[in-house]
Amino acid sequence: MLLTQQLDALPAGGWQPFLDAQRALPYFAELDAFVTAAAKRTTVYPAPENIFAAFRACAPDKVRAVILGQDPYHEPGQAMGLAFSVPEGCKAPPSLRNIFKELASVYGEGCAVSTDLTPWAAQGVLLLNTVLTVEQGAAFAHAKHGWETFTRAALEYALACADTPVAAVLWGKPAQQYAPIFTAAAAHRPVLVLESAHPSPLSAYRGFFGSDPFGKINDFLQDNGQPEIRWQV
Repeated sequence: MLLTQQLDALPAGGWQPFLDAQRALPYFAELDAFVTAAAKRTTVYPAPENIFAAFRACAPDKVRAVILGQDPYHEPGQAMGLAFSVPEGCKAPPSLRNIFKELASVYGEGCAVSTDLTPWAAQGVLLLNTVLTVEQGAAFAHAKHGWETFTRAALEYALACADTPVAAVLWGKPAQQYAPIFTAAAAHRPVLVLESAHPSPLSAYRGFFGSDPFGKINDFLQDNGQPEIRWQV
């Protein structure tokens, strides 16, 4: 099975107990069968080795912020397993361009020169989607097949791994459905939950632009004795 093969290839690390527990559950076997079958009949993104890239890039006990998106980019050469990120040299998709516009409103023009957001993940930003695979040209094609259960469990696991302050950025309605996970965690540590419209051109002007998530996260971290995240890339 495609997903099981990719889990086997991941290096051992902080996510291992979570991943081992999920792969033993019936829903994951059904999800694995669905994604495996889809990959045989059509093109699925991201490439198999990048489906779980978010977990390689950011250890659960290092998570300081979560940026939760919808599902991967669904055009060739874009999806790399980190929400909203595309490989260096790839033209920024519209959502990422709007993220950079919002970033520039805080840090000035030219603050974002790389489309690869791996430096954010290296600083403790978990770049996760609610659904981790998609079919070419068919946004949200893999919704409601088990990924949502997986993502919910991943967020709960990350929040259980450390009691440090954490910020959550929930862009769009699919991501906002996970807000209760973070509000529940606020009983045990400082938590900031930021909800706004998705940065897609279809919705960015309905509350994304001007929401200043990057500045608010850094203010929150500083107020709680934590270093800022360097958002410039």
